[in-house]
Amino acid sequence: MIIKKFTAKTEKEALDNAKRELGEGVVVMNVKDVKAKGLFAFLKPSVVEVTVALEEESEKYTAAVSAINSVIASSQTKETSPMQEEPVIKESPVSKENSAIEEKLDSLQSLLEQQLQKPDEDKEVKEDKKEEKKEETEIDKFMKLLHNTMLDNEVDEKYAKEIIEEIEQINKPNMPFDYALANIYQKMILKFGMPTSITPAENGIKIVFFIGPTGVGKTTTIAKIASIFRVDQKKKVALLTADTYRIAAAEQLRTYANILEVPFRIIYTVEEIEKALEDFKGYDYILIDTAGHSHQNTTQKESMSNLIHSVDDKVEKEVYLVLSATTKYRDLISIADSYKEMADYKLIFTKLDETTILGNLLNLRLYTNADMSYVTYGQNVPDDIEEFNPQSTVKQLLGGKN
Repeated sequence: MIIKKFTAKTEKEALDNAKRELGEGVVVMNVKDVKAKGLFAFLKPSVVEVTVALEEESEKYTAAVSAINSVIASSQTKETSPMQEEPVIKESPVSKENSAIEEKLDSLQSLLEQQLQKPDEDKEVKEDKKEEKKEETEIDKFMKLLHNTMLDNEVDEKYAKEIIEEIEQINKPNMPFDYALANIYQKMILKFGMPTSITPAENGIKIVFFIGPTGVGKTTTIAKIASIFRVDQKKKVALLTADTYRIAAAEQLRTYANILEVPFRIIYTVEEIEKALEDFKGYDYILIDTAGHSHQNTTQKESMSNLIHSVDDKVEKEVYLVLSATTKYRDLISIADSYKEMADYKLIFTKLDETTILGNLLNLRLYTNADMSYVTYGQNVPDDIEEFNPQSTVKQLLGGKN
């Protein structure tokens, strides 16, 4: 399969360029607006990026694996497949632009072919034990491969097992493995759920707290979000920091505030945050950075909890727990439990550019039941941030290439 991106002023122009280079047989995989990058990006026009795919002739397993696309497409259009009485997947949150499992799960396909074509070195032993134990079918091997692939991507054993068992319960006898793959793909997307991003308050100002341990990139994440609101959406934004322990963090946020030409203030007490609410009552957002703390430091926890709840019944608020994708799962659990004592939160994961193992994103989503929100993948402000994409994440967890 050839996959390539084309950019132009319009979707039609980009698609025409794709057909001109690759031929009429191209399939559109994704269409999105691409904003210009840099601090002066608002002065530059945006373009349309179209991702297309072109099938190439492959060998023995092409027909089986390519059926994935038709299964997903039929489930989303609610059309009946000629290979079954009704669609395997009845509902899906997947957008039309990602209806074909984005790209095929290339690595998984390769592993599967090797597994199915591998000679049975223990054939004679299996023959002797045929009456004692039923030989594994291809679908059994496939489900085991999916399970092991999730473990390789550090999905917790508990959740990997649950997902496989759920799929095995709805699989029919002799069901082709491409249908099992389509089912497990959709099941994992549903477990992630749709991402939740910051939206304006219904009335008045929205105040947003960013909490999390030191060193995960809270301050840079706030700057990226503030830049999007200020430059792209033309919103009125104020930046506050309650991180009075790290002078460098406060100065970094002050620098970003000066570049964006938005107010900046350091707050030390509940009274000061109330004063800020009064001073900035005509604004759309107040974004508040907080200090990272040890989960064993009771005093710091109480202070932060008081700060977060000081605005209750005054304005709309949201709380976002910022975590690094490179943190060990055991530590993530400890962090999540500690901050859960303060407030309900949504999840932001940073440093996705520093790891290819994304199992912890699913682990923590299922452990906390908190909504996924944003992910960041670099230090560039405001470019290296986007809403969490469940489709591409699941594809990686199942062995597909990013």
